Amino acid sequence: MAGKNPYIQQAAVEPPKQKYRITFLPSGKVFEVDPSRVPYGRTGEPGSILDLAFAAGVDLEHTCGGVCACSTCHVIVKQGLESCNEATDDELDQLEEARGVTLESRLGCQCVPNGTCDVVIQIPEWNRNAVKEGH
Repeated sequence: MAGKNPYIQQAAVEPPKQKYRITFLPSGKVFEVDPSRVPYGRTGEPGSILDLAFAAGVDLEHTCGGVCACSTCHVIVKQGLESCNEATDDELDQLEEARGVTLESRLGCQCVPNGTCDVVIQIPEWNRNAVKEGH
């Protein structure tokens, strides 16, 4: 069956109401999020870290296409976690498969900042695809 499980209650996702900045580490790329342009792409939840990485030109691996079916878009929210939606049970289950999980770990395809503060995201070294990045 495709799509989300109707028996699992999904956390409410509050879209951003004001502009904010998201910084992607280790590259230091800063992207200003304009709520009127969300979603930027077709990967992950609208306004998700994966969606924003796509818009910023930051490579964030997402093997499943951003549907919460893998853990390849694992990121660490270094700043601004309080502005992000709560993780769903599906996301937490997938995070159990990720390497190097911390208390600030989220799946980029599911984590949606609400724009109340700037956000800093660490893309773990093992989640960067050196072939795609031209190394």
